[in-house]
Amino acid sequence: MQTNITYSSFVAVGDSFTEGMSDRLPDGTYRGWADLLAGRLAARNPGFRYANLAVRGKLIVQIVEEQTGPAAAMGADLVTLVGGLNDVLRPKCDVGRVCALLEEAVERLAPTCKRLVLMRSPGRRGPVFARFEPRLERLFSVIDELGARHDATVVDLFASQSVGDPRMWDEDRLHLNAEGHRRVAEAVWQALGHEAEADWDAPLPPAVPVGWIARRTSDVRFARQHLGPWIGRRLTGRSSGDGRAPKRAELLPYED
Repeated sequence: MQTNITYSSFVAVGDSFTEGMSDRLPDGTYRGWADLLAGRLAARNPGFRYANLAVRGKLIVQIVEEQTGPAAAMGADLVTLVGGLNDVLRPKCDVGRVCALLEEAVERLAPTCKRLVLMRSPGRRGPVFARFEPRLERLFSVIDELGARHDATVVDLFASQSVGDPRMWDEDRLHLNAEGHRRVAEAVWQALGHEAEADWDAPLPPAVPVGWIARRTSDVRFARQHLGPWIGRRLTGRSSGDGRAPKRAELLPYED
């Protein structure tokens, strides 16, 4: 754990998880764990600068090609890199290539910052997600190796039962809700050596049983509003991030 380190700038690299979906603000935009972390760091350091280059739907090759170069050029003190989950959740995936690209991203970013943060990404617990666990474990083992090789901080969110609880996830079953993002921000905050402000992995109270009709209604709504469009994009080679610019493309003084 790092202690007594002051960060004057922070660049976040990744996909929808780092962009902040689905931590919705009243105006319809997304906040997310990276924005929350930046706000806490900025409160301790006047003039703190922040950029968030993450874009929803991006695969690891796109993150490498579109984000790592600009992020490295910014020379921020702190860089977070989370990617590859969109790849391994696809029916067909060359996990070896995903790991190689992630390694390329780390090797490009690690020399440019004081602290690089990697993550074992969280996953919504359930039978569907369990099918992909062998791929995830392979990806996570490479993340652990890269963390050790480059002295990067690795935050293990996948092992958390609380963050994996379905109640921490949006109705699309792919993105964390506001409380999930808050817990991730606290986990990274503590991993950076700051004093805990909450127990980010605190167990949730027992879930209230949901009746069969309510479960089926939720499943139908999920399939119509989220699963169907997702499958449609896969079949047509489109992404939810096509043509979308990062919400904080420049390393500028933090503004809430």
